[in-house]
Amino acid sequence: MRIYPAKPDKVYFYATCLVDLFDPDAGLDAITLLKQQNIEVIYVEKQTCCGQPAYTSGYDDEAQSVALSQIALFPESYPVIVLSGSCGGMMHHHYRRLFAGSEQESMVNTFCDRVFEFTEFLVHVCRAKLQDHGPATSVVMHTSCAARREMNVHVTATQLLNQLEHVELKIQDYESECCGFGGTFSVRHPNISQAMVEDKTRHIKATQADHLVSADWGCLLNINGALDFQHQQGDPATLQGRHLASFLLERTTTEPTQEQSS
Repeated sequence: MRIYPAKPDKVYFYATCLVDLFDPDAGLDAITLLKQQNIEVIYVEKQTCCGQPAYTSGYDDEAQSVALSQIALFPESYPVIVLSGSCGGMMHHHYRRLFAGSEQESMVNTFCDRVFEFTEFLVHVCRAKLQDHGPATSVVMHTSCAARREMNVHVTATQLLNQLEHVELKIQDYESECCGFGGTFSVRHPNISQAMVEDKTRHIKATQADHLVSADWGCLLNINGALDFQHQQGDPATLQGRHLASFLLERTTTEPTQEQSS
């Protein structure tokens, strides 16, 4: 069982390449949530991929090179907050395996101990207490299979959503099943991936939730793409997923009155 530290004054923020490329607003929203916990957030602009695609494709040497380049960007002892459960799992667990028995093992393990997935950090380190300021609504959540196995994101993300007084969390059938993305899996096995995401979107839509959220943008790209295609083919549903950080910030931000904003 992981032993969590006291809340720090400063953290590094690891946005992930997918958030940086496809939804930078989610990264900014997550930073805002961390700042609301009275934490200074340091974003290192040279950060890139964590090395997971190379690692899961069997290219250990290339994955080691990427991992070492990323570790070097975070020299201070501050926690590294990762905005993806699968990337967090790579950096917290698999970096250790990549360098086991090497001369860099001790240094890498020290770094891995500093890595926290975003919702994990809010729940277990910040012990965040969220106040819901939005109207009554419902939400369905998808957590990537890697994030569930390696970082327990389904537990911590659910704990955060359950703090929102006016939000009903709906549970999809076969919730733990993969959406079919799987990084390079969706490229190597497109037909299988398509069948999997069709199942996933059917179960999501069956909940009739108002919103879809996830803490992993890889999954969201796959699911949102499938939902958009289905809509173009005549499905009246217009549901599109958002990163959990954006949903949480929206729900916990009090809109200023006209008098306050003037």
